[in-house]
Amino acid sequence: MDALSPTTTSAAPANSPDATSGSNMVDYDAFLKLLVAEMKNQDPTSPMESTEYIAQLAAFSQVEQSVQINAKLDNILQASALTQATAMIGKEISSADGETKGLVNEVKLYSDGVVAVLATGEKILIEPGIEVRDPGEGAGEVGYEDSGMA
Repeated sequence: MDALSPTTTSAAPANSPDATSGSNMVDYDAFLKLLVAEMKNQDPTSPMESTEYIAQLAAFSQVEQSVQINAKLDNILQASALTQATAMIGKEISSADGETKGLVNEVKLYSDGVVAVLATGEKILIEPGIEVRDPGEGAGEVGYEDSGMA
């Protein structure tokens, strides 16, 4: 019997969170189950050293902590992007190519960027090269130019 045959299917039910999330990540409980199964099924003539188990557990714990830290950093970055985006409401903005200009009426935050919606309904992608200024500043004066450091 070939355990890796192409007809092998997932044991997770179709409505389980693991089956619907599309994630290949193994959580801490699943790791412990795998570790216990490994201990139960190891070769009795050459058992694994306990230090190897501890090393595996420590390594998995570090990876799990890194994933949690990355998720928290993503949340902080989203909050920062939202704060910066809302600061543009009421400002005059020019697109990077200079063809679209106007007063920002609203901003929309997407997973891949921020879009400013002008009072005219036109949209400008917030990207390096845009110009943002207070309303009424002269056209010859350069306001804030986004350097892409957001």
